[in-house]
Amino acid sequence: MSTAPLPLRTAAAPAQVGRELVPRHSAVVRVTHWINVLSLALLLMSGAQIFNAYPRLHWGDYGANFEPAAIEIRSFREGSGWRGQLRLGTWPIDTTGVLGASREGRAGALSPRAFPSWLTIPSYQDLATGRRWHFFWAWVFVLNGLVYLASGFARRHFARDLRPTRAEVAPRHLWQEIVDHARLRFAKGEAARHYNVLQKLTYLVVIFVLLPLMVLTGLSMSPGMDAALPFLPDMFGGRPSARTLHFITASLLVAFVVVHLVMVVASGLWNNLRSMITGRYAIEHPGTGASARDDGEGAAR
Repeated sequence: MSTAPLPLRTAAAPAQVGRELVPRHSAVVRVTHWINVLSLALLLMSGAQIFNAYPRLHWGDYGANFEPAAIEIRSFREGSGWRGQLRLGTWPIDTTGVLGASREGRAGALSPRAFPSWLTIPSYQDLATGRRWHFFWAWVFVLNGLVYLASGFARRHFARDLRPTRAEVAPRHLWQEIVDHARLRFAKGEAARHYNVLQKLTYLVVIFVLLPLMVLTGLSMSPGMDAALPFLPDMFGGRPSARTLHFITASLLVAFVVVHLVMVVASGLWNNLRSMITGRYAIEHPGTGASARDDGEGAAR
């Protein structure tokens, strides 16, 4: 009695990972993004120059040297040197070497200065020049933002790409997204084609809350704009309050940029840069058996 040979057991072939380049950002989004990068950087540096002329923030209709400040960057003598301090109300935070007292020149001696010279435009104290830089780039920023908004509404970018669904804003889903981001776990495959809910909510807050607030509070501090639109300072409880809100909003934007850059690096620096330069983003399809497609031939949407 003969028996047929048993089939040989072969190890399953490992699933290949296919990569596809897909459209991610339109030309308008890419151009306005890089203009925003330049203008926001110069606005922050010239704004630091303006702040240095009076490094105290007040709340209400009035604010002067002898009135308590809501936020203040102080410089004071301690022994033979200088100390720097950030005060939030009555809460002092030592910031020597960074804010209030920073090292200037080749000698590296501590000098009294709210923001250090490397962070301001111009590097030396010159309020008039700082204001000219700030006003010019503020209008570049506003006009660039209007182009982005017009394109976003016309192409339905906000409704299609940034509006979260009811399922996405459910507490359980939000918490899972937070945990995944904290563990640096990012979407793969088809899920990578779209913004996650944390991105959507953050971008909506920045675009429709922080940036308009920064523009309006900035306009409220202009005497010329106050004369033309006298209701502007009253919207924020007075020019000192507008200045304080302007500073807080700018600080929140800096925090957003820092987190944004960390996420860009953690989720794939080159892939994210490519998407903001060429408009195409590489996504991985595990188990498709497709060969890598990183030659610019990704399917268009």
